[in-house]
Amino acid sequence: MNHTASRTPRASSISSVSSDSAQAQTGFSYSRVFFEDLVDQALAHARKLGATDAGADASEGCGLSVNVRKGELETVERNRDKSLGVTVYIGQRRGNASTSDFSPEAVRRTVQAAYDIARFTAEDPAAGLPDAEDIAPQAEHRDLQLFHPWMVDAEEAARLALECEAAALATHRRITNSEGAGVSAQQSHFFSAHTRGFRGGYASSRHSLSVAPIASLPGRRGQMQRDAWYTSERDAADLASPEAVGRYAAERALSRLGARKIPTTECPVLFEAPVAAGLLGAFTQAVSGGALYRKSSFLVDALGKRIFPAHIDIHEDPFVIGGKGSSPYDDEGVRVAPRKVVDGGRVAGYFLSSYSARKLGMRTTGNAGGSHNLELTSRRTRAGDDLDAMLKKLGTGLFVLELMGQGVNYVTGDYSRGASGFWVENGEIAFPVQEITIAGNLKTMFKGIEAVGADVYGMGAKRVGSILVNRMKVAGS
Repeated sequence: MNHTASRTPRASSISSVSSDSAQAQTGFSYSRVFFEDLVDQALAHARKLGATDAGADASEGCGLSVNVRKGELETVERNRDKSLGVTVYIGQRRGNASTSDFSPEAVRRTVQAAYDIARFTAEDPAAGLPDAEDIAPQAEHRDLQLFHPWMVDAEEAARLALECEAAALATHRRITNSEGAGVSAQQSHFFSAHTRGFRGGYASSRHSLSVAPIASLPGRRGQMQRDAWYTSERDAADLASPEAVGRYAAERALSRLGARKIPTTECPVLFEAPVAAGLLGAFTQAVSGGALYRKSSFLVDALGKRIFPAHIDIHEDPFVIGGKGSSPYDDEGVRVAPRKVVDGGRVAGYFLSSYSARKLGMRTTGNAGGSHNLELTSRRTRAGDDLDAMLKKLGTGLFVLELMGQGVNYVTGDYSRGASGFWVENGEIAFPVQEITIAGNLKTMFKGIEAVGADVYGMGAKRVGSILVNRMKVAGS
């Protein structure tokens, strides 16, 4: 499969608002100045009540989602939400409350509620705002170009979705149906502050176009197959064209026609890049603070240990311009920085908030709210290691396109997922397969990574090429 279809811009049909005029054209109901005043009101009342520390954040989001199916408009949804969240500390007792009412009286009631909860909560030695030395000063707050509002109306969004679906249906006569196509335009902004000195906030956007065609082959096993594709960007001008998304989704569905089971076996498994990103996500969850201090992870005490082969590195970079996982600071206002999470196969860092770091006797890594733009790479990967080259490296085995179910046990690392894809023989795709299960243990799978492709999938906050695992159990007929 070739992912380049998802990155074909079509600036003529999709446009964004320049950053200079963005605030006036976002559709937001509240300004940054209003949010600053709202947060300051909350903090002032918390101090008046006698709180030791307090934090507050005000946010607003709005957007449009349009869905079509078989050439007709199905739904048009507009969303708008707002919230003020308040956290109050009395010593090491913590209380939290929120409201969608921004009136002065509602702000006071919300702060009072958080204060009352803290009064009756048990003390927690790890509770508290971030340490002062970890807080990102305002002078370091970078503009990462995360905000590109798309003021598309419902009529234009429907036209784009219909074009996308029509392109899928026109690809081949065997594309006979559709689960629909959709366009989504979303933008939000927030301001946050706390009594340890942090003040900051920014706006961000996320837009997408997707389609799910159905291919049919009458009179044959595996006679109906569905697949889907999408494009998602912060700037709508960078979205793939509707035609490219529709055509590629259809080609994927067509390639799966005639799928069948295979006999139960053990063999190498190649994970397509979008699916391989899930393996990176599994690693991230296993070395995140909450799982580690609760000892509910198969990678407890993994710091400094080699859990991947020596050719594997994982890098985190919060400062990628326009990145899906970019942020100038974490959700607590803590300083962030590029770093190696895995270096030469060894775990070089965890993903910790201030709270989880204190529970582990460590220091925050600036990951309150999650990871930032992770990329898994292999020192063996060469520029020519595209998907065809990775299939050659696979030789004879299973090429996985889709995973189903939630069969991952993060306590033991046991892994069992429903799968579909292709059987590969001598480096060439032989036939599509379905209704199989792949199983193993993540520790063994991580150590068994033989190669990572140059066919990097980058539509999310995790970038990785296709991943070849040397051996897994495949349960079929």
